[in-house]
Amino acid sequence: MDYTPSDTRYQTMQYRRCGKSGLKLPALSLGLWHNFGDTGNFENMREMCHTAFDHGITHFDLANNYGPEAGSAEINFGRILKEDFRSFRDEIIVSTKAGYFMWDGPYGEWGSRKYLIASLDQSLKRLGLDYVDIFYHHRPDPDTPLEETMGALDSIVKSGKALYVGLSNYNGEQMETARAILSELKCPFIINQNRYSIFDRTIENNGLKQAAAKAEKGIITFSPLAQGLLTDRYLNGIPQDSRMRTDGRFLKQEILTEEKLAQIHALNEIAVSRGESLAQMALKWLLKDDAITSVLIGASKPQQILDNLKVLESRDFTEEELEKIDKNSL
Repeated sequence: MDYTPSDTRYQTMQYRRCGKSGLKLPALSLGLWHNFGDTGNFENMREMCHTAFDHGITHFDLANNYGPEAGSAEINFGRILKEDFRSFRDEIIVSTKAGYFMWDGPYGEWGSRKYLIASLDQSLKRLGLDYVDIFYHHRPDPDTPLEETMGALDSIVKSGKALYVGLSNYNGEQMETARAILSELKCPFIINQNRYSIFDRTIENNGLKQAAAKAEKGIITFSPLAQGLLTDRYLNGIPQDSRMRTDGRFLKQEILTEEKLAQIHALNEIAVSRGESLAQMALKWLLKDDAITSVLIGASKPQQILDNLKVLESRDFTEEELEKIDKNSL
């Protein structure tokens, strides 16, 4: 398939510097956690990637275990890279991660040097790449010395298999300890990836947001729509085709209590008063913050990406609106 990207792809996207590094990321990045595995439609995946890149979304975020099956998202995106984006590799940021379970035996997860280097080698084969732009340790390992894990990240950069490294799901104290080690090694650690949304303020409470700002490191957020709760999907109950019913791994039905549903309705009213969808308001709430480098969006079809991009043109919040959002979410 011949693909020619839009000539205007960089005109409307906003790019933010990742901490104090030289790298800039688009305000919205495309996450491939869902809908890029074996259960997805490949042509739909391709169209979503085209739509994203045509509108300046240059960053595509993966992990070794994204699927299902684990590894299949990298395989599918690798095919898109080869068939459609080969000529544009230098315009694209590809990130992947390792830390969760990938294969049987004692070397298939967590944070050992053995696992991280082997996993990235596998990821590069699936992606068909010589290097990724950002490689993350996906979660802290309580048993492996942090010096070993950070040393592996440093070796990966020095081997040319990654340009930058990041940390995912670390709290403030853990990140600061890791940062000190990486700084000593002169390893280009530039970004933290953490869950953050109107409904999930964990990084405000565990010190990560404050520590990242102090250390001048970037933050990219995932699950900005709280797995779909911050959309209009559940305003009138649980649809039969919703992720909550079809894939209960990450969003359980018991989460949707009467109290939570009342919060969603109240937040939706604020969004409507702004002339936005609830999803757009939830994204804008994250992008209002200078501490946030980029927000990872997921999508099941191209139109959702286009709808999300409208947030780049939306107006700023008033103090009254922010107070109402806190009142109906905390």
